[in-house]
Amino acid sequence: MSLSKKSILLVFLILLVDQVVKIWIKTHMVIGDEYHVFGHWFIIHFTENNGMAFGMEFWGKSGKLFLSLFRIIAIVAIGYYVVRIIKQNSSAGLVLGISAILAGAIGNLIDSAFYGMIFTDSFAEVARFLPAEGGYASFLHGRVVDMLYFPIVNTTYPSWFPFVGGESFVFFRPVFNIADSAITTGVLYLLIFQRKILFAKG
Repeated sequence: MSLSKKSILLVFLILLVDQVVKIWIKTHMVIGDEYHVFGHWFIIHFTENNGMAFGMEFWGKSGKLFLSLFRIIAIVAIGYYVVRIIKQNSSAGLVLGISAILAGAIGNLIDSAFYGMIFTDSFAEVARFLPAEGGYASFLHGRVVDMLYFPIVNTTYPSWFPFVGGESFVFFRPVFNIADSAITTGVLYLLIFQRKILFAKG
């Protein structure tokens, strides 16, 4: 199989799994619902966010629109780069690492661009697909579906600890999705295994 086909297949598989899971969550759960997969360490917890990976947000609706437009620009740029490095016969590791990042970016853009138009809200009831009255938001203003929660450490800071003594401490607190995981995995893989190529002097 050619490197270009491997790249396309990887992007397709990540998007398929990402969207299947998100659509299942959206059509079977209400925000706040959760299933404990492995005790209190791995939880499927349904939440949505307007912002960046791991639930970060900024600047309200204007920030949401800016972020969606930024994602589009980033996807075009990353896609162009993938095509370029394939033509340059770059290593499979570099191509597939970048492809994973591309797939993750596309996965979250799909939520932002279309979920608001094709689903109802998930706050009071399970979302309906393609409602007659329209969705909960306009194009590029949808919310990203998150569900993966790993509160591996759930404890309390000692009372003597400066500033946060007595407050709860959870690691890992952010709830994320498969697209986020693809981006993070791609970046870490490139930094660890493709560092010489990424930072090679031209």
